Amino acid sequence: MTLWNGVLTQTLIASILSLDMKVLVVEDSQMVSRVLQRLFLTSDLPLEAVFCDSLKLAQEKIDLYEDIFAALVDLNLPDAPNGEVVDLTLEKQIPTIVLTGSYDDQKRETLLQYGIVDYIIKESRFSYEYAIQLVHRLLKNQNIKVLLVEDSSSYRSLVRRQLEKHLYHVIEACDGQEGLVKLQQDPEIKLILTDYEMPNMNGIELVQAIRREYETSELKIIGISAADSPSLSAKFIKSGANDFLTKPFNYEELHCRVMHNIEQMELVAQIKDAANRDFLTGLHNRRYLFEQSEKLLAQSQNKACLAMLDLDFFKQINDNHGHDAGDAVLTQMATLLDRSFNRFLHARIGGEEFCVLLCGLNLEQAEILMQHFCTLVHDTEFVFADQVLPVTVSIGLIERADDNFSQMISRADEMLYKAKEDGRNTVMCE
Repeated sequence: MTLWNGVLTQTLIASILSLDMKVLVVEDSQMVSRVLQRLFLTSDLPLEAVFCDSLKLAQEKIDLYEDIFAALVDLNLPDAPNGEVVDLTLEKQIPTIVLTGSYDDQKRETLLQYGIVDYIIKESRFSYEYAIQLVHRLLKNQNIKVLLVEDSSSYRSLVRRQLEKHLYHVIEACDGQEGLVKLQQDPEIKLILTDYEMPNMNGIELVQAIRREYETSELKIIGISAADSPSLSAKFIKSGANDFLTKPFNYEELHCRVMHNIEQMELVAQIKDAANRDFLTGLHNRRYLFEQSEKLLAQSQNKACLAMLDLDFFKQINDNHGHDAGDAVLTQMATLLDRSFNRFLHARIGGEEFCVLLCGLNLEQAEILMQHFCTLVHDTEFVFADQVLPVTVSIGLIERADDNFSQMISRADEMLYKAKEDGRNTVMCE
């Protein structure tokens, strides 16, 4: 087995973003293969698992498919007893997770030096679940930007290679001041790894500066230092860091700490998003609409329109077909709104009423868009229990004047009421 020190290229990262990707599983144990097959089928991983049980078949699969995203490989195969399959997958720059039945410290060090993503001991079902979770993590990592702030170029390069094995997008800075500039230039950065001892601005000063602008839930920071000071970790944490690592650190610990912080941030984001979503339709709710509207209106320099939409005769649908039919109509309506207004803020206000904030459009442009949507709803077959339900929508539309969002809502409601009076299934402009 030969050492591999390559780094995934941007071309490769771009290629693995395609939708029809696969995971190569090379495992000669039928029992393990069956367990992995069941876990892949029941997971929400958007990848197809391709199984083979030898080095020869693995080579054939790699030659056949150009869209292999990652590989789970057994270290010992009948025709590759010394880990030759790892040479094959790494040579093809396929992120590789090793499955092994035995473990010792020497093998652990050797495996990590080879450039693999991780190794997993085949001990229980949890081990195989972790393997699939790790593949899922790799998928997500492609969209995660990590800022690495370190004044030593050699150490920075070393840590960068470790992070890129897990497909993080790494941005570098040589001191705290440059780190702040890089962060301002790229607001999509989600995690910062910062050394302590640096010229111009040290790590703690950097953390303090960042926390004046960013909450701990939206940007994670891990402090790093080789300084022999037992209180340094506490100083980092008290200044606003989320975690701390002491040099020289174990790279498995680095990956575990990074992954833990990223997943914690994602969990908080999921909870926040759930609080801002309507449970039935998945659309944003009234609270989110009001929270975001003023920000968007300020950015649009007051050029905006607001549409209030209400399903016609919705009570009759509930009365004649039941509330399940009404729920089905609302969810289908939400799908139409998402497809039609994905670049605009839209939400379910309550009941059968919806709202769309059309920033950047004047009244004439907004009216054309709403007329098209009104026709779309009329022409769409809303289906429940194999029965097509006739559905139309009335829309009240206004252009922003010198008023706030609540006043805009009131004006749009007046236009919606007039649309109802005018016979429904129409757009009424102020």
